[in-house]
Amino acid sequence: MATYSFNAYAFGGELDLNRLAAALEFSRRFGWEEPMRLNPMTMGLALENDVERVYLYYFGCVVFLNCSNDITARFLDSLKQFADVVKIPPQLAYREEYQLEIDADREAAITNDYAVMQTYNQAFIDIVCFVIAKSVALERIEDRVDAVFDEVEVLIANLGEGKLELPDRLMAKLASSILGFKYTSIAHIMVLDKPDITWADPEADRLYLTMARLFELGPRYQEIKHKSETLLDMTDVFSSLSHARRSARLEWIIIVLIAIEIILYLLEMVQRR
Repeated sequence: MATYSFNAYAFGGELDLNRLAAALEFSRRFGWEEPMRLNPMTMGLALENDVERVYLYYFGCVVFLNCSNDITARFLDSLKQFADVVKIPPQLAYREEYQLEIDADREAAITNDYAVMQTYNQAFIDIVCFVIAKSVALERIEDRVDAVFDEVEVLIANLGEGKLELPDRLMAKLASSILGFKYTSIAHIMVLDKPDITWADPEADRLYLTMARLFELGPRYQEIKHKSETLLDMTDVFSSLSHARRSARLEWIIIVLIAIEIILYLLEMVQRR
């Protein structure tokens, strides 16, 4: 029997794996869907028989395989000199733990906390890392969306009191954040994508689909999408009100200027008489 322990964390932002590879003097390049696998002791590319491994993902997540707290801390400290995003400590609030057991004498099982498989397959490890990395990345986005909702709630409360002080710059920043949630969850986290290995390996496919269901990746993505669309609708309302207020202000300015011009004309007529 063999046991593999996984710990996933979310960084504060995206991780450019190709820039990191260049800094670590690796000659290969990494695609969006491919994690960088490192040996935490040597900072070199990991081999399949390495006991401790680290999986780094473009969407700003890291998964430690069989790594103690000491190894984890030393690895992150070493990585800081190569990646700026790592200088911000991993956001420990966004954390997932999982365990994979390989035991031919036990019945295969997949739960929220662990999975039991009867035979070893490297794809199983890759899939567990991929799913829990997606989970912590989604959790980070969920918190950011909720934070934006809190900001919008304040704006709605001010609107109820007849106040609408929302500069165009702040409106653009708010819309950019919302669109960023949708783009990151689709393009970077690849919530809707399955690993390539699942198309050729039925066991790997079953593991991925079951874990994705248990971690509710699809529903959580749909919730982020729904909240993002709701926030965009709100920003459209704020934008319309802001433009209407600006138009009304310009109209009043024009009316005042016309009135001043009429008054000046009348004064001139009076002076001539």
